[in-house]
Amino acid sequence: MGKLREPLNDLAACGLPSALDVMGERWSFMILRAAFNHVRHFEEFLEELGIARNILSNRLSRLVDHGILKREHCADDRRRIEYRLTDKGRDLLPAMLALRQWGEKYGCTVPNIPVLCDERDGRPIAPIAIHAADGRVLAPSELTWRERSEVDAMERRQSIAAA
Repeated sequence: MGKLREPLNDLAACGLPSALDVMGERWSFMILRAAFNHVRHFEEFLEELGIARNILSNRLSRLVDHGILKREHCADDRRRIEYRLTDKGRDLLPAMLALRQWGEKYGCTVPNIPVLCDERDGRPIAPIAIHAADGRVLAPSELTWRERSEVDAMERRQSIAAA
């Protein structure tokens, strides 16, 4: 990945620690997985996940506080609350799928059933990969770190050239 490295001792300069602060434990991912599967109500999460009530309450609150889920009153019964994914929560889907695919490849001895497929053609989704801006799939050996100022300058030059 080139000669330049991430400043590994500066956790504030990386989004990974802050993401892990929000999502870095099993139940948060399982709740998010359930939300992607249209589970909406507290009791449904309890039943589907087999999670303790106090842990579920804590994790739902945390996901709401971080803007991953939002609480809404049900249209048909204003006393009931639904938990719905926000745009920020939906943006976690590629990370969730990458982790799932990694777990299927290295941690599971049986294939996952059901299989996540493209609605249009019915075929299984492709493995999550790192793509270049032009769409090419990149291997780890094709990646490099650059200073933000260098990247910003390069992007300015490219936008001027394209205009």
